[in-house]
Amino acid sequence: MSEVQRRVEAFCDRFGLRIPILEAPMSGACPPELAAAVARAGGMGASGVLLDGPEKIAEWVERFRADHPGALQLNTWIPDPADDVQERIDAASGFLSRYGTPGEQPTPLPDFALQCDAMLAAGPTVVSSIMGLFDADYVRRLHDHDVAWFACATTLDDALAAQEAGADAIVAQGMEAGGHRGSFDPDDAERTVVGLFALLPRFADHLRVPIVAAGGIADGRSVAAALALGASAVQVGTALLRTPEAGIDKSWSSALDGLAPEATVPTRAYSGRLGRAAPTTYVTAWTDPDAPLPAPYPYQRQLVTRWRRGETQGIDKVNNWAGQSAALATEEPAGAIVERMWREARELLA
Repeated sequence: MSEVQRRVEAFCDRFGLRIPILEAPMSGACPPELAAAVARAGGMGASGVLLDGPEKIAEWVERFRADHPGALQLNTWIPDPADDVQERIDAASGFLSRYGTPGEQPTPLPDFALQCDAMLAAGPTVVSSIMGLFDADYVRRLHDHDVAWFACATTLDDALAAQEAGADAIVAQGMEAGGHRGSFDPDDAERTVVGLFALLPRFADHLRVPIVAAGGIADGRSVAAALALGASAVQVGTALLRTPEAGIDKSWSSALDGLAPEATVPTRAYSGRLGRAAPTTYVTAWTDPDAPLPAPYPYQRQLVTRWRRGETQGIDKVNNWAGQSAALATEEPAGAIVERMWREARELLA
């Protein structure tokens, strides 16, 4: 048995998988039907619960388990410290006013501590973090309940900090990944832009815990390459967005169709946190010379939600997140995609 096979089998045995493919926990684009389809294929389903309160978390998990009692990951962000950024909020509000009149204020984000309690109570296979670390008490509670902690990292320093804090696996997020960048320091995200296939050997040479590769994984070739470079599993997001189970907005799905890697753009226009997206007219407007900096998270997200609810034109209805392998995303069923990716990867690794 090769080293890659041993690594993959050990990971799958530990987390109850038949194949080493995890659905990325994409907040707002992870319906239970998508997670169940990935789990039925032998991988791990997921939900990003950033915007979900305890009742919604419990309801989502109940729907998932009614469809398939497979491996499951729940994920949330580590909150940013509160800062006085009223000047940037005002500037972003003024820029958004060109699109029309805002609607009502969005509801505040759910309480982070209550989210953490709800994730633990749901008893998933994995609870994962992005943009920071859980505190030691919560990590202990997870482990006391036999729930693993996966921590997303974009640099070796962050990965080592997560390993030291008790993470059971590190999700190595390359700059190719669609959606939000997992940098611990929100102001450092533009600088820490390392490609996945440079990041993986760096992590593999210095970490003791398993590595899950994320960013640009969209077919069997990228799965095989990631595993050969030291990953024990891969995490797939954009490649699943156009599936019928994901059910994303048609305009978003169309934006992904044939989207070239170099066309995707990092932007703070949707949430204030850096994320990779399709280059919509709204997103590119924030790069105009007269455009201000978007407000920091969560204020930019709240502002964009308000304007979406108002009498406006020209604002994307949803966040058009897109990884650099978006052109490989298809409209096939999610299970068929995951199964094909692993079949192709195994042939290449053999």
